[in-house]
Amino acid sequence: MRVSLKDVAAHAGVSIKTVSNVVNNYQHVTPAMRERVQRSIDALGYRPNLAARHLRKGRTGIIALALPELGNPYFAELAASVIDAASGHDYIVLLDHTGGSREQELLVSQGFRARVIDGLILSPIELETEDLRDRAQEVPLVLLGERDYDLPYDHIAIDNVAAARAAVRHLIGLGRREVAFIGARRGRSEPAQLRVRGWREELTAAGLPADEGLVAATDGWGHADGARAMKHILDSGRRPDAVFAYNDPMAIGAMRVLHERGLRVPEDIAVVGFDDVIEGRFGAVTLTSVSPDKAAIGRLAVESVLARLNDQAPEPRRIWADYQLVERESTLGRPAGAGRGTA
Repeated sequence: MRVSLKDVAAHAGVSIKTVSNVVNNYQHVTPAMRERVQRSIDALGYRPNLAARHLRKGRTGIIALALPELGNPYFAELAASVIDAASGHDYIVLLDHTGGSREQELLVSQGFRARVIDGLILSPIELETEDLRDRAQEVPLVLLGERDYDLPYDHIAIDNVAAARAAVRHLIGLGRREVAFIGARRGRSEPAQLRVRGWREELTAAGLPADEGLVAATDGWGHADGARAMKHILDSGRRPDAVFAYNDPMAIGAMRVLHERGLRVPEDIAVVGFDDVIEGRFGAVTLTSVSPDKAAIGRLAVESVLARLNDQAPEPRRIWADYQLVERESTLGRPAGAGRGTA
């Protein structure tokens, strides 16, 4: 039997309006009254009808999250962060997979789901500035990632140049002097360009050559792409003493090739990835990686959408999320006596 507000009010000896104020978290309720009503809610097992609550406000209670590659561990973990953050505000998340296709990104951004969502969080790859400039939908839009559109939308990203420099600085600090970069994208890709720029700037700042012969371009950013890029560099006759990969799957693919070629990580070649996905923490050699604060990115994205919905947002802004370099065995080596797969 479903418990109603009326049942809770009768149990607590208060009015239905008071119970409603507590359920909706109105600020003017006294702590004593909130505790009294909450005891009755817990005792009766009352669960609010979230759909009805949203509908009373003219909303659906749904936020759409459009990502380019759900099979990529980074985007899977990012989606979990957005879902967790939305749940804390009684919202559910509708996932869209764009495949990094401009056509699909256009479809999503122009509001083909506008009637069923309250806001859209979009991580675009191929959209052009004019695509978003002409957007007619009133559904709040928050952008994720490194594409710079210079448009009036909230945009959440990390500083890819600074993060890449931190990764290369770590390798240089360990005495590495020939640092390869794998994952420069054929065609335009701002994240890849920014990370190559950070690689180049840090080597130059250290007085080391930014050898373009050690930059391997790829068509994708998966394990197989990393493996092919690593083979390409080795087969060219080059033997770098370190590799900085565009992301963790590419770094893991590269490490597989190094193992097959009889090269030790990190003794012969140190490896750094990007994104700090869980797979990199449990290999035979754990992976040093740049770790974006995915929980913060998810939280900031949801909060930005809700602030727009509630007319509480300032001018559209670019919000920088934090990151850190997590140092593991692929650059530091394994401590004496350490077990396998430690994070």
